Amino acid sequence: MIRYALACDAGHEFEGWFGASADYDDQQAKGLVECPVCASKSVRKQIMAPAVTGTKNRSVEGSPESRAMLDEALTEVRRHVEENFDYVGDDFAREARAIHEGKSEDRGIYGQATPEEVKKLADDGVPVAPMPGEPIKPPKLN
Repeated sequence: MIRYALACDAGHEFEGWFGASADYDDQQAKGLVECPVCASKSVRKQIMAPAVTGTKNRSVEGSPESRAMLDEALTEVRRHVEENFDYVGDDFAREARAIHEGKSEDRGIYGQATPEEVKKLADDGVPVAPMPGEPIKPPKLN
C-alpha cells in the first residue's frame, strides 16, 4: 500500500491509499479520484516525505492520551454510521454496486463483505471504506 497526500483545486487536503503507485495514476486518469469534501475530480498529489523505517524496534502506540483520543474519535465515527446509514448485512457488495450504478437509492450503507468483494468494488471505482471496529476495552482488574 502507498499513501499520498492529496489536495483538490478548492484547497481541501486529504489522504489517499493505493495498492501501488501506478494505481493512483490509473484511477486519476479514469476520473475515479475525487475530493471527499466537495467531490471535485481536480485532485493532485502533494509533496510529502516518505515514511522510512529503521532497524530499531519503535513503539507505534503513542501516549495513552493520544490513544484515548483516537479511540474516542473512532467510536464517534462508528456511532454516526450506525445511527445514520442503512445496515445491509451480507448484501453490502451487491448494494454498494447498485448504488454506484444508479440502480438503487443513493444513500449511506454499511454491512459485511469479503476481502475479494471489497477489492473488486475498489477496482471498479466503487467507493468503500472499512468501518472502525469497537474499541478494545481494558480488562477489569480485581
